[in-house]
Amino acid sequence: MTTVVEPSTRFDTKIAIVLSDDLLPWQELNVTAFLVSGIATRADGMVGEPYEDADGQRYLPMMRQPMLVFTAGTEEVRRIHATALRRGLPLAIYTRELFVTGHDDANRAAVRAVPTDGLDLVGLAVHGPRNAVDKTVKGARLHP
Repeated sequence: MTTVVEPSTRFDTKIAIVLSDDLLPWQELNVTAFLVSGIATRADGMVGEPYEDADGQRYLPMMRQPMLVFTAGTEEVRRIHATALRRGLPLAIYTRELFVTGHDDANRAAVRAVPTDGLDLVGLAVHGPRNAVDKTVKGARLHP
């Protein structure tokens, strides 16, 4: 079997996911999946072409660029959120209340019920120019 390795591509933009450091492993995975879905729908070109194996079996496309996952304490997540808002960076959020809602309408209602400064954020995803995203998530640690 031959493996094709393309030269590394450097993207002008970056995707960063920041998770609260008090989440259980299943919560980290759940939050990450939901946040990535928000970033995937952000703009044309975020998702690549479908995959196909040597037998012609087709698979769904995935995100085109790498994503980095970070962890941070509650106050750091809040600071990153405020910084991303101030910089006008596209942002997906996940609040603690979403662990107990049962569907998409309930999720949106739970977020809508709380003022920006009162959101109990357990995760966020930000996408934008590399430098802006790097500066925004500065202080968060790469997820182990």
